[in-house]
Amino acid sequence: MTADPRLEVPFCGLTLKNPLVLLSGCVGFGHEYPRVAGFSNAQVGAVCLKGTTGAARPGNPAHRVVETPAGMLNAIGLQNPGVAHVVEHILPTLDFGQTCYIANLSGSTVEEYVAVARQLDDTPLQALEINISCPNVKEGGVTFGNDPDMSARVVAAVRAVTDKPLITKLSPNQADIAANARRCLEAGSDAFAVINTLQGMAVDIHTRRPVLGNVQGGLSGPAIKPIALLKVHQVAQVCVPHGVPIIGQGGIASGTDALEFLIAGASAVGIGTGLFYDPLLCHKVLADLQAYLDTHGFDTIGELTGSLQHSA
Repeated sequence: MTADPRLEVPFCGLTLKNPLVLLSGCVGFGHEYPRVAGFSNAQVGAVCLKGTTGAARPGNPAHRVVETPAGMLNAIGLQNPGVAHVVEHILPTLDFGQTCYIANLSGSTVEEYVAVARQLDDTPLQALEINISCPNVKEGGVTFGNDPDMSARVVAAVRAVTDKPLITKLSPNQADIAANARRCLEAGSDAFAVINTLQGMAVDIHTRRPVLGNVQGGLSGPAIKPIALLKVHQVAQVCVPHGVPIIGQGGIASGTDALEFLIAGASAVGIGTGLFYDPLLCHKVLADLQAYLDTHGFDTIGELTGSLQHSA
């Protein structure tokens, strides 16, 4: 698909060629998805790489993935080769002229987040996403993401060691996501990814055991879209007045879904689980966005961000 300047999105000092972001955990370290015939990373605005920790992690025991009605549960457990391997062996193989590459960093302690950020700072990566809300990791993850004080502490610590744009990935599994966003903004976050997956589980009725080896996992897919939309709208009340961008994500499987997130307050939209159902989903979403601009007379996709009209 030919690049359309109307779809360009300003994002933390960067310019994304369009608002589509391939989400962390769904496209590996940027090499997996381009194996699909007819797709290139150059066709999307950004690619968020797989979650990276200080040391290598083997991840959770099997089973790690189970399909659910209108979605799926995953409990991968941040399996990754560790930040040193990523910096030395993976990043040099990426074509940074194709698209914007964003690292996703995680840890079990604040010190681990800082150590990973330090090593990723001196790389060509254009931005860092702080994963403080992984629902299938027993240490860190949920504990950090659901506590505004801990969330802000992680953001502030990472902010102190890098000048790269920081995107904080917020958990939906908390009482007041807008309050958490406000604290993270004050601590130095430049943008937000809203939302991470919801906590869930599945049971094998024949063995009467949890299906997932970790018992609980993260629910994603169309089933969570209404929740994700509301959370984007709530965070937008904090962000939009200050020009802080949001990557809206959670169940996007069509152009209509993407448009809803933009109107609710997102500047960009994340595509994840939908890729497993339709590997060429991005082409269709971009075509739908272009058609919407043509039909409704908008000059740029950015005009839609936060354009939700409330009834009188």
